[in-house]
Formats: sequence, C-alpha cells, structure tokens
Amino acid sequence: MKLSYDRSEDVLVIETTEAGVIDYAEQVGDFIAHFSQDGRLLVLEILNASEFLANVFKSTVRAPGDRLLVTA
Repeated sequence: MKLSYDRSEDVLVIETTEAGVIDYAEQVGDFIAHFSQDGRLLVLEILNASEFLANVFKSTVRAPGDRLLVTA
C-alpha cells in the first residue's frame, strides 16, 4: 500500500497494490475509486482530503457518548 498527498490539489491517493491495470473509475462525492477489469480496488482518491482527515481526527478524539456527524 502506498499513500501520497498533493497539497496544492488537496488530494490524498491510496494505492492498494502495485499490480494491476486500471480499467474504470467510479466517483461518489469526494471519493474516486479506480478498479481493475475484475473489480479489484487499485487506487482510492480522496478529494478535499484535509477536510476529510480533519473530520476523521475529530471523530477519534470525541468524548464517549458524543455523536458523530458525517457529511459528504
């Protein structure tokens, strides 16, 4: 697995494997998933990554019993 972050574009890229050829991609909100022909996830791009990571961090340090608000 390889992680890279483009600060100027605010995009986090997660490569799940070095093997495979991207056949197609699907986007849902700020997430773009790139798949091989047989449906394996090869790359996940997270747009607006700083906001996403800030929300993840906030959710991990919240007090017990606090509710987590997730926005897309």
